[in-house]
Amino acid sequence: MPANPIGLALRGRRAGQHTLAWARPGLQAPENFALTSPAFGHGAPIPEKHRGRLFGANISPALNWTQPPLGTAELVLIVQDPDVPFGKPATHALTLGIDPSGSGIPENALTNPSPVPGIRHGKGAMGKRGWAGPLPPRSHGPHTYVFQLFALDQATGLPASFTLEDTLAAIKGHVLGRARLDGTYEIR
Repeated sequence: MPANPIGLALRGRRAGQHTLAWARPGLQAPENFALTSPAFGHGAPIPEKHRGRLFGANISPALNWTQPPLGTAELVLIVQDPDVPFGKPATHALTLGIDPSGSGIPENALTNPSPVPGIRHGKGAMGKRGWAGPLPPRSHGPHTYVFQLFALDQATGLPASFTLEDTLAAIKGHVLGRARLDGTYEIR
């Protein structure tokens, strides 16, 4: 397949790591637990079956974590792509209500509705709820998909129609700890 001239022209344009939820001042906390996936290692490519819904199976990867900090009431997962060519990072998952007493979620648990009790999804990429797998512009180069897991000292209590901005406001000042896993994806 020939290179995409738009992807090539925009290669130098990226929203940047500083635009992630991870970089927000009110969400800073110790990185005192770990986030992993049996599907890919930190910094490694995300497998094809997790690719975005237009061209792939769009199955969310299984995630595992070590014990979050003592006093954690809820875990919040935000998956973002800071390598989009314009504006804010694309949100590929926005998930509340993750039980901190567990040690992970199975593959495809980020579907909407989730098969895991208590998990709720906010609007992410293209206004959809649930997992929206990698779908970077062809020929734009590799994109990083940042899985950010925040341990909160209280439940968010947000209504069903929550957005990313609602979530960021609700968790600001309540993050006890956080963990991060980066995966990559590229369409040549």
